[in-house]
Amino acid sequence: MTGPTSPPHSAGAVRGASGRSRPAGTESGISRDADAPHAAVSSGAVRGVSEDGIDRFLAIPYAAPPVGERRFRPPAPPGAWDGERDASAFGATAPQAPYPPALAGYLPTVEVAGDDFLTVNVWTPADRGAEPLAVLVFVHGGALTRGSAALTAYDGASFARHGIVFVSVQYRLGQEGFAVLDDVPQNLGVLDQEAALRWVRREVAAFGGDPARITVMGHSAGANTLTALLALPHAAELFDRAILQSGPLVAHKRDKAARMTREIAKRLGVEPTRAGFDSVAPSELVQAHALISAGASPLGGGPSVALAVGGDAVPLNPLDALLAGAGRGIPVLIGSTSEEYRLWLVPSGAVNRVTRLTLALARLAARVPARVVRAHRRRRSAASPGEILGQVVTDMLLRAPITRFADSRADAAVADASPTWVYEFRWRSPVGGLGAAHGMELGFVFDGLGTADAIALGGPDGPQALADAMHRAWVAFVVDGNPGWEAWSRRRPVQAFDADGGHIDYAPRQDELDGLPTR
Repeated sequence: MTGPTSPPHSAGAVRGASGRSRPAGTESGISRDADAPHAAVSSGAVRGVSEDGIDRFLAIPYAAPPVGERRFRPPAPPGAWDGERDASAFGATAPQAPYPPALAGYLPTVEVAGDDFLTVNVWTPADRGAEPLAVLVFVHGGALTRGSAALTAYDGASFARHGIVFVSVQYRLGQEGFAVLDDVPQNLGVLDQEAALRWVRREVAAFGGDPARITVMGHSAGANTLTALLALPHAAELFDRAILQSGPLVAHKRDKAARMTREIAKRLGVEPTRAGFDSVAPSELVQAHALISAGASPLGGGPSVALAVGGDAVPLNPLDALLAGAGRGIPVLIGSTSEEYRLWLVPSGAVNRVTRLTLALARLAARVPARVVRAHRRRRSAASPGEILGQVVTDMLLRAPITRFADSRADAAVADASPTWVYEFRWRSPVGGLGAAHGMELGFVFDGLGTADAIALGGPDGPQALADAMHRAWVAFVVDGNPGWEAWSRRRPVQAFDADGGHIDYAPRQDELDGLPTR
């Protein structure tokens, strides 16, 4: 099921809990008169919009539309245009389906028809002064199958108000970006992001940005793809600092990553090749993926879209490369929420279907020592088996790899390692039993607690003091290279963000990590 068709206007529609649509990028009070801001990039001139001292330039192509002869091929340079391109509204979104009903109330979907979706959006102060400004490039999440830079949660005005040029990136999703086909480069969506970052290096000065001070920030799948770029030998050509929020640090072996591609090919009756998939419309690939995913359990390990090891974009498993020293010259701010699993297991009801036997069998299958489960139970005496299992899975996917990554960079013998800062978001939302679930920190990082997206997850009364603290720390890292708390060391300091605004914990809950398998 691909969801309703977008209304025929350039801004598209946002669909969320209410099922109603509202125009994206058509807020009132935005100037679109002759005084609109202008800029010139290599491909041509652009005209944006200005509001409350912030200039926005939306839907600027960094690559040519990935259709026709360019479908399932690496990104190609954008074509030049004559005259002045209208950059006043968000552009097309990558083909995707809305989230399933259990999640749609928390995670809205933006749908904008069109092929020209390899674009960036820029927010910059209208009064930029003479000195070039620090740059923050944001890559959205969505399990590599969903998401858009046009979501209200990702509005860059809050960063631009602090003197930062904010850039958000769109890239190919699902099978268009991550199909595993013998005659197609793997991880095309990552190659898209690399092309976007090279565009930023070349062009951001036109918007007042400093091409020598670029920080990347990714959430969830966006952090996963940025981890792959951080692990490349030429990562420093692309960015200077990195913020990785709640993203896996690994890619799958090719055969495992190809499972979804094989299932889709089988369902559609085509060969898993470029010719086979090129014979199928993008909407059909999206629909096939949605049907296959609908029968999968969050804990069942069914086929999914994932980074695949191999090729130019992900030549090695990123975590292996990082532990071996890749990316050590780049400062990193990294972390997760304390209850990531709750977004995936609570709304679907899966958390309540886990029994003690399920937990025991899952522990044995994953080779998790019994003492790890006992440590969780000691700390959470009222937790259900599903909550314990969800917490262990969170630790295996995120907390343990983050700790290993940070430890590898804090080794005293590594003289060239840049600092690493680790955080954990702990504030518990009162909405729907979500607690400190995956994505809950975004409204605080963007200082956007009043947006519809943030309210859907955290309710209308999220603590502003916490948003002030997190947003201030992220701004400080982008501008000055230091978020303001103790850098990682053998003491393992973690900045715990809660309603108190944040405090340091040293090696928190280490007994829950000790003994977890490293694969």
